Amino acid sequence: MPRRARLRLDGLPLHVIQRGNNKSPCFFADSDRVLYLALLRELAAKHECAVHAYVLMTNHVHLLLTPIRAIGASWMMKDLGQRYVQFVNRTRSRTGSLWEGRFRSSIVDSSTYLLTCYRYIELNPVRAGMVRQPGEYPWSSYRVNANGDPSDLIQPHERYLRLAEDDAARRAAYRGLFGRPLGLDAIKTIREAANGGFALGSPAFLASLSSTAGRRASRGVPGRPPKIARETTSHLEEKRGLSPVLF
Repeated sequence: MPRRARLRLDGLPLHVIQRGNNKSPCFFADSDRVLYLALLRELAAKHECAVHAYVLMTNHVHLLLTPIRAIGASWMMKDLGQRYVQFVNRTRSRTGSLWEGRFRSSIVDSSTYLLTCYRYIELNPVRAGMVRQPGEYPWSSYRVNANGDPSDLIQPHERYLRLAEDDAARRAAYRGLFGRPLGLDAIKTIREAANGGFALGSPAFLASLSSTAGRRASRGVPGRPPKIARETTSHLEEKRGLSPVLF
């Protein structure tokens, strides 16, 4: 069965997940995480991807980023994965794959789900029982976004900037978002969107995205696929001058 083509459009935020092969660790020491973040910083700049949030767990990674060009995220993740795996295999005397296939991702509606994705990502260590508060975990972007710790990696999204007029008030407002846990429905929705390669957003956003991309942007219902999902790539290219990115 052919792989599902990635749903990609220029300039829209993406929630990206990459997991260790067979749920195995992808980080073995703090030095591995330091290198991964250094590579992420370098390659995000090279491929014009603005990173808004991240968390490095033991066996997987979450990123929230916006690529200027739709293909930028795929190029960045390909280069990042290859260079990091080469380092790990060399220094850990191992061979073979480190990652569980290609990364998973979903487009995020900035008006309704972007800040929820920030929270979902930075609360991962809390949900995993590793820490009690997100600020206690050193390998996420929480301290940058919530406390103003310096970073040459994180670039705030416009939706984050609209939390308040100045930095101090903005960080206070952001911390306030973490005063309550994410609901189970929100967690389930975010996971299903990323795992299925669908978009995450309001019904109006999903309908607009489906029309623009020429394919279904959300999980369908059993039965015959809708007409928009049966259109061929060549027909889409003729209509829109674009096609979904496959990596």
